[in-house]
Amino acid sequence: MPKTSRIYLKETELIKACIQNNRTAQNELFRKYKDTLYFTSLKYCRNEADAEDNLHDAFIAIFQKIKTYKNKGSIEGWMKRITIYKAIDKYKANKPVNVEIKDDILGETVEMNEESHISLDQLLKLIQELPDQYRLVFNLYQMDGFSHKEIASLLNISEGTSKSNYYRAKLNLRDKIIALNKSLNPKTH
Repeated sequence: MPKTSRIYLKETELIKACIQNNRTAQNELFRKYKDTLYFTSLKYCRNEADAEDNLHDAFIAIFQKIKTYKNKGSIEGWMKRITIYKAIDKYKANKPVNVEIKDDILGETVEMNEESHISLDQLLKLIQELPDQYRLVFNLYQMDGFSHKEIASLLNISEGTSKSNYYRAKLNLRDKIIALNKSLNPKTH
């Protein structure tokens, strides 16, 4: 008897089938969310290869933990958190011990004063070039709405270090964006 592939019209059916280790359902869930979760991985990883590895590891964890999903909030949000946590776990595994950065000028505001004419891909590349801890803090705080207290707990740093890293990430990004804009539009600067 030939295998038939089923398309799950309701997400609840898809999740139930994934809980039962149905490979067709798992493949459908993967195809449905792989691009979104890959973009999430790109934000937290240094390059595309690391993002692909993170995506792979995240889906393994998703399929292992899907039975714990309680249908509270979206499945996409739940999977994004797992993807983020996988990237953080890899960072922690490679993190040098006792790295604390102090900054006495946290109260200053970092603003983008120049018009930015860069693409999303260019911005993502600039974010990926940030030092690891700056990149993680920036994405967790700015992109995914974590508080500095939550970030401090996740990364095993102080809340002040989280704020400092966020501030320095913004400075670094601002400088990179200004430099990129100048290189793209040398006559306007």
